[in-house]
Amino acid sequence: MARIISVVNQKGGVGKTTTAVNFATYLAYLGKSVLLVDLDPQANATSGLGIAHSELEKGIYEAIVGVHPIDSVIIGKKTERLHMAPATIQLAGAVVELVDLDRREHRLGDSLRSLGDAYDFIIIDCPPTLGLLTINGLVGATDILIPVQAEYYALEGLGQLLNTIKLVKENLQPDLNILGAVITMFDKRVGLSDEVMKELYQYFPNKIFRSVIPRNVRLAEAPSHGLPIINYDSKSKGARAYEKLTREILDSFEAYTE
Repeated sequence: MARIISVVNQKGGVGKTTTAVNFATYLAYLGKSVLLVDLDPQANATSGLGIAHSELEKGIYEAIVGVHPIDSVIIGKKTERLHMAPATIQLAGAVVELVDLDRREHRLGDSLRSLGDAYDFIIIDCPPTLGLLTINGLVGATDILIPVQAEYYALEGLGQLLNTIKLVKENLQPDLNILGAVITMFDKRVGLSDEVMKELYQYFPNKIFRSVIPRNVRLAEAPSHGLPIINYDSKSKGARAYEKLTREILDSFEAYTE
């Protein structure tokens, strides 16, 4: 089975989708077979890989509600290491439809498990809410990566998120593991206050990645061109930071399994 990593934070604008897209892309660049799942109705991860979601006839929504098997909605050639399970406009209505379905919290996980060992990693870009779609993203995952913007207000709501994760772990997915937090949109001219860092360490003792994602113009421009940063400007500070983060996470997995 693949390692399934949900990238989650219910606060918007913290670099969640940017992290999901570029983490998935660098995993593929480093030789892993990867599926990126866009679970956000805004479909930013889908468009961030240059896929026109408005023109798609089916996506992850159809897999979750059982209209189509997940392997039939995946976009990508067999020769490519990175594939996409895209979001479509129909995903916005999934929350309502999921309420009356059996195993409603497990629908995504059941779909992903049907893929067997087709991928080394599955990366889920969760929506910026703590609703039923995000619960599916948590229940279906083996691990969680939490992007946190480098400012005090971005810490608001982290306690609620961690409590939700705790409830999911206790009631639905006992093996769920928090990989840790990654600091995003860091501006060294402003710095990160001791107060913010102290709070972060209270939330994530020994689980803050050393790799820090800077606020970077090229990183912000890339999605408008439908490209991950490695294809838009691989020499930019943002690109180097995401490659470093990906290598750090892979090293942590290898250290854990040794």
